[in-house]
Amino acid sequence: MSSQDRTSSRRARIFKISAVTSAGALFLSGCSAEAQRGWLPTERDTTNHTGRIMDLWVNSWIAALAVGVLTWALILWCIIAYRRRKNETGYPRQLSYNLPLEIFYTAIPLFMVLVLFYFTDQDIRAISERVDDPDVVVDVRGKQWSWDFNYVTEDKYDLNVQVNLDGQEKAESEMPTLYLPVNQTVELQLNSRDVQHSFWVPAFLQKMDLYPGRTNYINITPGIEGTYEGKCAELCGEYHSEMLFNVKVVSEAEYDAYVASLPDGQVGSEYDRVYNSESSEVRR
Repeated sequence: MSSQDRTSSRRARIFKISAVTSAGALFLSGCSAEAQRGWLPTERDTTNHTGRIMDLWVNSWIAALAVGVLTWALILWCIIAYRRRKNETGYPRQLSYNLPLEIFYTAIPLFMVLVLFYFTDQDIRAISERVDDPDVVVDVRGKQWSWDFNYVTEDKYDLNVQVNLDGQEKAESEMPTLYLPVNQTVELQLNSRDVQHSFWVPAFLQKMDLYPGRTNYINITPGIEGTYEGKCAELCGEYHSEMLFNVKVVSEAEYDAYVASLPDGQVGSEYDRVYNSESSEVRR
């Protein structure tokens, strides 16, 4: 056997070992917790919606992967089956149309899109549905560059001012904190005091924009106690990157104790008028 043949044989063995190892790693990764939750930054029971969102995400990826594998296989099959053979010249026989094939590759993608649309629409409707009588209602108001929280059910408010806007990392105690009771239905009423913002808690897998003069809603039931990071996800000015907040999901007793320590009343339209007037002066 020549040295060239031995080298080719070694390369073939290395290729086979690499292919088997890669396939095994891919197969085993499907058993990991990261793959089961789609490499998302949360757990299934963080809220009543996270499990549904994770299922839609993971199943969509499975469908996309299946379509991708089938497409790659057909491409490779065409490359191999219809390659130019030795001693062949000219072009192969050309077909102007094939009605069954054209119906097939039109109907199947259309069916797939309709199925994906159906499940996506079903989940979006369920996630967006408002609760008739939530246990807790919080009026969340975004502003440049902080957050205010009106606890409507208890008639309390938490007014926040973002201090030290200097681009440096902030301590948790310096950030506005939204308290929510665990296992209680919550409606977040999202409003903006000035420009467009966006309320985003990555662990909740939900994001909703805030528009001036318009109220949007998020209805959730937190299921796991803990502290979750939140941020504005819409470019809203010079210090957008520092418009951070925390969400603390706590027991009902701790929630009641915290809300009881807040001032009475709501900070609403009159404050908006004064705030916008003062903000305009500052921006000038």
